[in-house]
Amino acid sequence: MPNSESPGKAQSGPRCAAIVGSYGSGKTTLLESLLHAAGAIPRRGSVKDGATVGDASAEARSHGMSTELNFAHCSFLGETWHLIDAPGSVELLELSYQALLVADVVVVVTEPNLDRLAILAPLFKFMDSHNIPHVVYVNKMDKSDLRARDLMAGLQEVSEKPLVLRQVPIRDGEAVTGFVDLVSERAYAYREGQPSDLIEMPDEMRDREGEARQELLESLADFDDDLLEQLLEDKIPATQEVYQQLAADLRQDLIVPVFLGSAERENGVTRLWKALRHEAPEAATTAKRLSLEGKGSYLASVLATQHHPHTGKLSMARVWRGPLAEGANVVGERLSGLYRVMGGETEKLARAESGDLVALGRRDNLVTGALFDETNITYPDVLKPESPEPVYAVAVEPENRQDEVKLTAGLAKLAEEDPSISSIMREDTGQLLLRGQGEVHLKLAVERLKNKFNVAVRTDRPQTGYKETIRRSADHHSRYKRQSGGHGQFADIKIRIKPRERGSGFQFSDSVVGGSVPRNYIPAVESGVRESLVRGPLGFQVVDLEVELYDGQHHSVDSSDQAFKICGRQAITDALVECDPVLLEPIHLVTISVPQSFTNRIHGLISSRRGQILGFDGKAGWTGWDDHQAYMPESELQDLIIELRSLTQGTAYFTAVFDHLQELQGRLADQVVQARQAAQ
Repeated sequence: MPNSESPGKAQSGPRCAAIVGSYGSGKTTLLESLLHAAGAIPRRGSVKDGATVGDASAEARSHGMSTELNFAHCSFLGETWHLIDAPGSVELLELSYQALLVADVVVVVTEPNLDRLAILAPLFKFMDSHNIPHVVYVNKMDKSDLRARDLMAGLQEVSEKPLVLRQVPIRDGEAVTGFVDLVSERAYAYREGQPSDLIEMPDEMRDREGEARQELLESLADFDDDLLEQLLEDKIPATQEVYQQLAADLRQDLIVPVFLGSAERENGVTRLWKALRHEAPEAATTAKRLSLEGKGSYLASVLATQHHPHTGKLSMARVWRGPLAEGANVVGERLSGLYRVMGGETEKLARAESGDLVALGRRDNLVTGALFDETNITYPDVLKPESPEPVYAVAVEPENRQDEVKLTAGLAKLAEEDPSISSIMREDTGQLLLRGQGEVHLKLAVERLKNKFNVAVRTDRPQTGYKETIRRSADHHSRYKRQSGGHGQFADIKIRIKPRERGSGFQFSDSVVGGSVPRNYIPAVESGVRESLVRGPLGFQVVDLEVELYDGQHHSVDSSDQAFKICGRQAITDALVECDPVLLEPIHLVTISVPQSFTNRIHGLISSRRGQILGFDGKAGWTGWDDHQAYMPESELQDLIIELRSLTQGTAYFTAVFDHLQELQGRLADQVVQARQAAQ
């Protein structure tokens, strides 16, 4: 049923809106325009000049793009609003998702460019899956000749929820000079930097306006029987009733209203503000959507963690039930820092009310996704989106060897700020890998290590985890004898080496009889054998073979564990050369997810990277997407995501899981072995 609130009635309590969209869509410019229209800043800053409230970090300014969540606040017509500008890069989506979950409403900023709409699919899928109310602001309409009908059709392809056009553009030749509001049926002329002027609706717009308004009403009638009955009886519903239905449907995430404008000229910004004010849900509604509960006098959750060189750790928190005051008990610890954030500036607060978004200073016991009150910290699944699998990696090492401890601490803080960043020490190559969502993502991480945590690092391409094995059996006799006065060293063994099935690993056995090698020395032989298998004749770890100790000799005085260990190591080193060693490369099972319009490009990409196509099918739960499966060599995966995004306008992604080892021969194998030997 429609909400009883009238469009003119103000909401109570602070609310939060997240601004998201693809890179270059104008999100940060829209944030500036919203703040300026609300009177929070005297003039709009320029992204080009690096003078905006958002993008205040060194990394954002140097790259000319949002690289982290940016926070701002303002008051519009007497109501408090908290705004979050999320990064637009597809490689930083995890940060956007954290903001979307706790926002009361999301503003999706896009350009009127059909070729760039597909990149919004993951964002819409996330919001649709979590029932997050959202609207679309089509930016840069002043520079577009795209018909609204075509724009809506393109947007609908990436949204599961029905889109509802709220305005139709008024054009003067190729320029968009204003709009007609489809609810009030009033026409407005844009004024740069100011609210639009109310004008007489142009005669040539009346038919188009009537058609578009009928489509809007029919969309709303799908969710309201009374409105449907009026349309069937050819009755014109009251404007007030339409506004009420729009508000009710948005709050339940049943529809997606679409607004038009130009953030750079502040066109359509006031209309967007009023729609948010009248139709966006309150914090209590969002808390109910997330099923957040707590027993204390206050309840809050951490949506982001940021580390700053001077202020230290800041936990950005949404207060769901307040007040949360300076000095409050936070799970046994006194809250000694409560702030309001405006871009790169913080302002000390005495208390925060329900709905407020604030920063808590130096709370080591709070991490992103935590829900807390006086006595408890929990981590509900609804507050922490599942982190995507890493698709790109670089090997890192500190420029100064003495910074290894600082590097470890810095990597931990990076992962705390951005859960899609991880690090791992790879045992088979000995490299420390920094892993993330792409080349830009990891470049930013390396810059943060230096700028925030004072750790400069060198980066390199990760080594592929090649192995080697044998294809022929051999028997080998090895003797180790040293005499240097006093007790000497003596060991004598005979071993038999056999290849095993791929993936079966290493096996050691003995069939010694008669005590030729005493039982207490056999473990030493095995230890020496295992040590020698770390690096075979080709320079890599040797796998999938069996070593059998079947005979030998010992000396009652000169034999020792150390002598038999050395003898075992020596025996394998000499024998493997005779066993026809062959290089093995790791093969991964790769699943590439891509919009169906790009499917024909994927098979060529897989083949060009020595992949074996296994098949493809529709992606479960994703309309218009396919999943392609293939076996691909690990060495071909390093920059796969770069080419994949280039071919699919940044939309596609992949997951990879090690599957098996496969023989590699010929010229490529020779190159790998030569490079390994040169490196060693």
